[in-house]
Amino acid sequence: EDVKPFTPEKTKEIVMSLQQPAVFCNMVGNWPALHWNVNYLSAVLEGKTIQFRLGLKAVDLVPQFETSCSYVEATLEEFLAWSCGHPSCLSGPFSCYDYSKYWAYADYKYIARIFEDKPEIFQDVRWSDFGFPGRSGKESTLWIGSEGANTPCHLDSYGCNLVLQVQGRKRWHLFPPGDTSFLYPTRIPYEESSIFSKVNIANPDLKRFPEFRNSTAHVVTLSPGQVLLVPRHWWHYVESIDPVTVSINSWIELDADHEARVEEAITRMLVCAIKSAEDPSDGDLWLNPTEVEATSHEINLQYLNKAVSAYLKCQETSVSGQAHSSSTGAEQRTNTSCKRKRREVGCEPGSCTLLTQECDCPTPKAEELQEIPFGPHLIKVLPQSHKTSVMGAVTIESDGGDCHKNEEHFGKLHCKRERLLMSNDCETAAHQMDSDCSPCTSQTALSTNDLLDCLVNPRVISLVAQLLLERMKV
Repeated sequence: EDVKPFTPEKTKEIVMSLQQPAVFCNMVGNWPALHWNVNYLSAVLEGKTIQFRLGLKAVDLVPQFETSCSYVEATLEEFLAWSCGHPSCLSGPFSCYDYSKYWAYADYKYIARIFEDKPEIFQDVRWSDFGFPGRSGKESTLWIGSEGANTPCHLDSYGCNLVLQVQGRKRWHLFPPGDTSFLYPTRIPYEESSIFSKVNIANPDLKRFPEFRNSTAHVVTLSPGQVLLVPRHWWHYVESIDPVTVSINSWIELDADHEARVEEAITRMLVCAIKSAEDPSDGDLWLNPTEVEATSHEINLQYLNKAVSAYLKCQETSVSGQAHSSSTGAEQRTNTSCKRKRREVGCEPGSCTLLTQECDCPTPKAEELQEIPFGPHLIKVLPQSHKTSVMGAVTIESDGGDCHKNEEHFGKLHCKRERLLMSNDCETAAHQMDSDCSPCTSQTALSTNDLLDCLVNPRVISLVAQLLLERMKV
């Protein structure tokens, strides 16, 4: 009998109230998803191709953003052959990339999309054990990477995050929201709901970013069978440290997302308006490949109005006492972040109806949680001393169940854009950084990106959103 350390109700209470990262242990021992190693997934997909992002293992002072990576379409069988060092004839499009120099990452892959013809597999992921009945693999995202695969340091504007490690290990560097100014936030490359850091956490340029010394990293190595809680607005840099890694995550909606959507709509308007006015031939790949296109001012204005309307509707519902808690089935799914859901259903910001949903997921207040039950089944991710190595880590040992037998925001959808999809360009340079991002370039004049970094700084956008919402309330 699989007895879990926390009931679904208690687990949800922890997830919705805890304001620091923590690791749940011994909560998923009976999940069929623990068998989702790459060999198994390859057999299930039966030769279906997915997109991989390739980056250089060599560590630079500049973060390796998605705009500077190469992309290939390949099968998991080809990925495995490449990561295991098999002959190039077996690794297909990966044969152009030396495994010793490159890593590959199939990130933000919708489980609902890649397994659309096998919906029964959705039930292998059971977020109901965490207090979210009706949430399964259909509301989750799959990540498959090789050693060194990483996600640049960023924070998610919407929700909190639950991450299940299935195969291999990943090292997480997390920073609290209060460290935002130390991480030099930027919206270039632009992607809705992701605020990137200019600092390469793996190799920080302290001369250019001296305030990073004041940041406090919380570091943990996540092992198979463990589930990491990333609270709202915690920065994170994630790296695969084993030859092959598989993770599954799901974002949990919060009431605060309504205001965050207003802030994101304002940011979209400003970034698209200013960057679209620049000479397109300047080579600044400002739009992240996860964003389908630079939407027009008219569409962005419609998006902003819908975001404001949704926020005000939520406020009215809360005041009138008609708000009700619901986390089941379609009701919960329709309240997911507009960006992540829009990428799934393919609607545009101007026509997205999700922003008009009622606020139906009130977040329990922290004081309502009498005591956080930290112990062997819920482990704090502790701050790391600056005296230790920047890339050091703490590994949490626990019984992960059958997953130890494995062989060694809905999110963003990579779209095929000719300038980024370089399947046939062998050894394509993976560093096509903007000229103003180069550590060797001495700036003699302010650039458009300098202005944007100040104009759409999270603190500024938050103030603008508050002023805008106050205006609407009058």
